[in-house]
Amino acid sequence: MGALMMHMCLVAALGAPLCGAAPVSGSLEVLIRTPVRVQRGQTTTLPCWLNPPQSADGLEVSWYRVHYESPVMYYRAKKFENASQEASYVGRVSFGLKDAASVGLTAGDVSLKLEKATVEDAGDYTCYVSSEQGYDSESVSLIVTEMGTAPLLSAVWKEGNTVNMSCESEGWYPEPNLRWSDQKQVLKPKSLKYSKDSSGLHSVHSWLLVSSSTEVSCSVGISDEQPKEARVRMENSPQTESGSSAAGWVLCALLLTAMLVLLGVLYFKQRGKKAKSNNDQIKSNNDQIKSNNEPAEENRTLLPKESDVIQLSAANKCYVNVTLDKTENQYILIRGSRLRDAQCDFPDGQKVTCITAIKGTPGFSSGQHYWEVSLGTAYPNVGLKKSWWVGVTSATVISEKLDVSPTTSNGFWFLSSNPDKTGSFQFSTEPNVLLPVYSRPGTVGVFLNYDSGELSFYDVEDERLIGSLTATFTGVIFPFFNPGKGDNATMEILQREEPGQSSDMGNSVESTAQETES
Repeated sequence: MGALMMHMCLVAALGAPLCGAAPVSGSLEVLIRTPVRVQRGQTTTLPCWLNPPQSADGLEVSWYRVHYESPVMYYRAKKFENASQEASYVGRVSFGLKDAASVGLTAGDVSLKLEKATVEDAGDYTCYVSSEQGYDSESVSLIVTEMGTAPLLSAVWKEGNTVNMSCESEGWYPEPNLRWSDQKQVLKPKSLKYSKDSSGLHSVHSWLLVSSSTEVSCSVGISDEQPKEARVRMENSPQTESGSSAAGWVLCALLLTAMLVLLGVLYFKQRGKKAKSNNDQIKSNNDQIKSNNEPAEENRTLLPKESDVIQLSAANKCYVNVTLDKTENQYILIRGSRLRDAQCDFPDGQKVTCITAIKGTPGFSSGQHYWEVSLGTAYPNVGLKKSWWVGVTSATVISEKLDVSPTTSNGFWFLSSNPDKTGSFQFSTEPNVLLPVYSRPGTVGVFLNYDSGELSFYDVEDERLIGSLTATFTGVIFPFFNPGKGDNATMEILQREEPGQSSDMGNSVESTAQETES
């Protein structure tokens, strides 16, 4: 009988350390708000307070999860007792405020403040308060989330007018949902696989077969959060008279309308403000496409529709001789229209940055303009360059500050090649957009249509479009070059003895090294 009475007493105490604690009285009631959501790595507060309000300064307050004997935080006799505290919470917990109006412990606010939340912190927390008059407890549920990467789409062209489209994303918590859809319906994937890394974060990978003339969307997300989405529209057009298999496919909107909706309207308002000042309206923002390293005959770079971009032959009619800006830069070597890195000890290491970048002249404020850049064709024994940037910029002075990231959001629109990513080229968007590569160009043609906001890059030897992006340009736009680092090959801005004239509508502006950054 004595053992039974002891067992009943412990059950009634709901985890209280002493059987002698009195039952809850009207003078001591615990109130909570649940659930609480927090992003991994952030600080949150689990709200718990006494009703009616009264000082909790001299009370026993315990926050615990499964076992009362191993508390997350334990407070008694006006001090914290850490001897039995659960080790993973040491240095991360304290009393917090349930809201901005709270005055804290003296008014009965015993909320738990938790810093640097981890995925292991997710679950239920018991708030237990005891006094000489009574005790009470309630549970608060903590939901820890982590938004993973934007979906990464890959396309492999198959026989029978079909495309193997795969979608992958990583760094999620809890396990995310992945959904395929086209313009009409939700699509069922052929495969859907999840994995978890050592830190507890989830990855997802899925693929399916679709028609080569369709629009496909892949969205990944967790409950109660806006998903991240990537979308691509593909078309196949008739082959050219030459019968080239590569020319048989054209990118209809590589400029994937992928939407990073995690920050929703706020994110795009911020980008919108930048767009107004930096004039960036890149359609491919927040999406990526990469190569699967499949054989060249199966991989087809997604290219803009012929009706969307000017053909290379037409671009040649707008040829303009571009020269390098007359500016001193100790980190690059310039000989006429040729340039390369100085092969010295760079203050930013071997990562390619604006420290080796230079702009060209003239600058353009309207019209259509085209120029070409050789990537080592003059010295075939050396090989083609693998590290380079080619494009345009609105910057009148190229900053050498190491913390400046040249992206479309701050006036740099370019295509780049990274020797560590030989299977793809990269646009300067945020996040990055990767374009599959099945042959490396010896010469890159750059076509700028200022008025329509189009910037296109061509493989001159193959007479093939590499990729195109769009922006809203204002002010003067200058050619932009970076020879990269560590290449033996040089970069050369090609000159024509009898250059064609730029579009009649175009205005050009000579650049000088004395111009100051706007």
